[in-house]
Amino acid sequence: MTAAALLERQQLPAAARVVVKVGSSSLTSPDGRLDPERLRALVEVLAARREAGGQVVLVSSGAIAAAIGPLGLAARPRDLATQQAAASVGQGLLVAHYTRAFAEHGLRVGQVLLTADDTVRRGHYRNAHRALTRLLDLGVVPVINENDAVATDEIRFGDNDRLAALVSHLVHADALVLLTDVDALYTGPPSRPGSRRIARVDGPADLDGIDVASRGSAVGTGGMITKLESVAIATQSGIPVVLTSAGQAAAALAGDDVGTWFAATGRRTSIRLLWLAHAAKAHGRLVLDEGAVRAVVDRRTSLLPAGVTGFEGEFEAGDPVEIVGPDGVVAGRGLVAYGSDEVPRLLGRSTSDLRVELGAGYDRALVHRDDLVLVRRRR
Repeated sequence: MTAAALLERQQLPAAARVVVKVGSSSLTSPDGRLDPERLRALVEVLAARREAGGQVVLVSSGAIAAAIGPLGLAARPRDLATQQAAASVGQGLLVAHYTRAFAEHGLRVGQVLLTADDTVRRGHYRNAHRALTRLLDLGVVPVINENDAVATDEIRFGDNDRLAALVSHLVHADALVLLTDVDALYTGPPSRPGSRRIARVDGPADLDGIDVASRGSAVGTGGMITKLESVAIATQSGIPVVLTSAGQAAAALAGDDVGTWFAATGRRTSIRLLWLAHAAKAHGRLVLDEGAVRAVVDRRTSLLPAGVTGFEGEFEAGDPVEIVGPDGVVAGRGLVAYGSDEVPRLLGRSTSDLRVELGAGYDRALVHRDDLVLVRRRR
């Protein structure tokens, strides 16, 4: 079974490959320390899935939370350097617990640490895909986390919900299960009287009017907004999602009516374009005239220098940039073919003129249509 088969909830028990993401709050005690019992309870569910013949990829938060106690921290650190240090200490502790817990079921685990580059750069993507596929073929349960010890603000996924969605695409998963500290998506905060569980979402229109502004837990990084952003990444590329609590993981994998089921809404697309649309941090922006905006948006053409009237920021060739119209509305994101030091002499000029004056290498698009995704949101 593949994601293209438009998997439905009741078919989830037969899905060949499932990505499961668990958040820090589902693995820790109230004081923020890693709770081995909660971790073992999750492993028991995943091991049962493996023993039934299904493949499981686990995306697990908890490295930083695991180090809070051993490092004597009062809470999750906010500055990047301390986060990186805590991740370095906590990742070993976290994987050691997983190794012991899965070993009780005769299963091996393999630690895989990823950064955003590993899902967008072609060579890194191939290597990550090959490694994960081989681990699964060998019967190993991959345990994936963001490589917080080396990631910077510019290249971070931002949270493991988004990472899990991109990994689902990377491993060609049939479904994604997001385990969090709430048992489903509700019409409002679950504690608010009158809030109702939403059992199924078939598209973005079903979320109109839903209040998802609550923040994440003290030991995690993501709230419901980041989870829904991650859901969009997965469902728009043909992968359905179940969102529920860790305590209902077994029922969710059994296809029971728990949590919220998000139906797949699109077809599998390029991982690079998914990253551009949902995860990339723009290094700058290119300002287009109205004609160029129409050409890019309506005719899906490449962005040529002639239609660009200005730019902002500093970037190198290959960096993600925003593409905006004269009104400041973002029309898309793309990988720019020139550095910001080269752009000034290209603005407003035709490729034929640039070829004559600067050489054949300057007759290419500023952003090729294959490296461009369309978005519509206000600045």
